[in-house]
Amino acid sequence: MDLSPVVLSIPIYFVLIGFELVYTLLKRPDYYRLSDSVTNISCGIGDQVVGVFAKVITLGFYQYLFEYYRILSFEPSLLSFIILFVAVDFIYYWVHRWSHEVNFLWAGHVVHHQSEEYNLSVALRQSWFHKFFTFIFYLPLALFGFDTLSFVWANGLNLLYQFWIHTEVVKKMGPLEYILNTPSHHRVHHGRNPEYIDKNHGGVFIIWDRIFGTFEKEKNTPVYGITTPLSSWNPVWANVSHWYSMYQEGKSFKNWGDRVKLFVKPPGWRPSYAGGMQSVPYVERAKYRKYKTIAPRSINLYIFFQYIITVGFAAFFLFNEANLLLAHKIAGALLIILAIMDFGILFERRRLGFFLESIRLVISFLFITYVLHEAANFKLIVFVTSAAALFSLSWLITQVKYYKK
Repeated sequence: MDLSPVVLSIPIYFVLIGFELVYTLLKRPDYYRLSDSVTNISCGIGDQVVGVFAKVITLGFYQYLFEYYRILSFEPSLLSFIILFVAVDFIYYWVHRWSHEVNFLWAGHVVHHQSEEYNLSVALRQSWFHKFFTFIFYLPLALFGFDTLSFVWANGLNLLYQFWIHTEVVKKMGPLEYILNTPSHHRVHHGRNPEYIDKNHGGVFIIWDRIFGTFEKEKNTPVYGITTPLSSWNPVWANVSHWYSMYQEGKSFKNWGDRVKLFVKPPGWRPSYAGGMQSVPYVERAKYRKYKTIAPRSINLYIFFQYIITVGFAAFFLFNEANLLLAHKIAGALLIILAIMDFGILFERRRLGFFLESIRLVISFLFITYVLHEAANFKLIVFVTSAAALFSLSWLITQVKYYKK
């Protein structure tokens, strides 16, 4: 079973999110919003599912360079791993910084910044396609002789560290604030306030920001999110929205040169005849209104119930994907993507969600029955899934009155 530390830590993520949720329930009942949290986690699920196929390219290329073109060669050790870990974090700083300064890289990274909340679920909100552009920056590590497995663990531990800093529960951390990236520093990074834009890009160490002039201390509680809010709970749209926006903007430009510049210039860039570089709008926390939709409690409960099943299926898929046939792997991935997309549409009470959900329930039943019908150990799963799908479909029909046309 070839798993990264990120996948292996999935149960820990949910335990810590549960602790934070319970801790904040009495003090701040709105700290977690169901629709926002589900969308955040859905983006993370999609990232891992896409990663199942992406690693053939990203890690495959890394391994190829390591095997045939590495300049140095040495046995893995604690010292070499420490050097690799620091090197990964240094590269991460620059990749992260460029992902805020180059528009097509921002098109991938923007997903992580779309949430207007700041809690542990936001850490799981990751882009599905960003890795296809950023993995090349880590390839020199293969040339310098750091083996693929060590790189996977160094990179995975870097991401694991960044999970816990997505919280408002932890305030300042004293002397550690000078060296490490902390919740305070990262809250600044997620702020859409003009003074906080493009600051504190470090992963584990904040020293890179201090050295290269991108550090900003937390002074006031930030307003979280992006300057042009996504206003959607659909994780698929979250991952393609900025690409679509660039396409739409580019159509209005006078020449292809400006259209190319749109992709490589900073976010907010426009040709002079189209208004020039856009300024970051001032935002006041007390007056800011977050994106909000109101669905009946019955629909929220239905989504919550179905989402637990989907998360369980996604975990099963990720832990067993190496043993699945390619056709089953593709079908399972598409089914998970359909589910998380549909839950977002259901939150928005669009009638399309009703039809997609009906189709999803039928496909889920057929997929699980077909894939697991010969496995004796899964007979109970097939029976329970069949019963749950039929019950859910029957119940869903009674809820169509709540959906917009």
